[in-house]
Amino acid sequence: MNKQLLIGLGAMAAAILASPASAEEKLVISTWGGNWKEGVEIIGKEFTKRTGVKVEYITGGTLDRLAKAKVARANPESDLVNTTAHVGYLYHSDGLMEKLDLSKIPNSNDLYPVAKRSDYTIADYVYVYTPAFRTDLMPKDFKIDSWEVLWSEAVKGKLGLPDFDPSHIIIAATKVAGVAPADWKKVEPKLLELKASIKAFYQSDATSQNLMRTGETPVQVLLNINGYHLIKLGMPVKIEIPKEGAVVGTDVWGINAGSKNKARALEFINLALDPDMQRQLCEFHKCSPMNSKTKLSPELAAMPGIFTSQAQMEKEAIILDDKTYATLLPVWKAWFTENIMH
Repeated sequence: MNKQLLIGLGAMAAAILASPASAEEKLVISTWGGNWKEGVEIIGKEFTKRTGVKVEYITGGTLDRLAKAKVARANPESDLVNTTAHVGYLYHSDGLMEKLDLSKIPNSNDLYPVAKRSDYTIADYVYVYTPAFRTDLMPKDFKIDSWEVLWSEAVKGKLGLPDFDPSHIIIAATKVAGVAPADWKKVEPKLLELKASIKAFYQSDATSQNLMRTGETPVQVLLNINGYHLIKLGMPVKIEIPKEGAVVGTDVWGINAGSKNKARALEFINLALDPDMQRQLCEFHKCSPMNSKTKLSPELAAMPGIFTSQAQMEKEAIILDDKTYATLLPVWKAWFTENIMH
């Protein structure tokens, strides 16, 4: 065979091997629908642009997706899981996640400590559940500088709480009382006293916003992201960070055990933790980045519950470890439903 032809064939083969992705290659991600999926798509589009790998999404509820993952453990339907941190614990404690190789995630070197949830899960942003109120429907001098205010006469019959997760108010009650969340039974009497303040429970983000919009619950414990949305719509809502701190919620990434695309999954996680990608994601969701090198807009950085330093996080955030959270949440839900909601 001609030497020049051999060289040409060799160069062609090298070019094929060096191409970003084969035409069939894809990365499958399990996440939520709605704006949460839209947030992941910000990363997904950039990932495809850089690698040529197509990203597909499987959406569903948090526990529904966990149940499906258990059924499909021998042949997982996704490569990456995007879920809440405490449910991430349920995944990896049941052998459903691969241990993360942080040497393949160089952006992990710049993360705040709270981001490294476990050997299997890592967070790209956090949000908070914290008190908020309608300034036009509460007294002019009203403020929530402590969670204790939710038990006050001023809030009687005005408070809205989520019915799907009582952890925020229970954790806050333990913080006010100066006891560990694991000793929550010590604050049962205090939680029962809160019933006088409660007007309604909300079942979703949309219900939360509607109860605040109509004024049925002018005081709420709500997701700060929902509060920012209401403010953007022109509603006079004030989000407060009490002196005890706001209760942090954390979403994480994990790689499905048995994924055949682990290398690409690690690439995706690393991209999600890139400072500029973090900036885009947090400007979209109005949440706090986990990469300490992320530069947020001054407007976002100034919003309540947005953390821009480790010192601020230590001062303003109430963070519970995932194992304790995952273990206690079912117990809290059962007690809350029986004793507070009925």
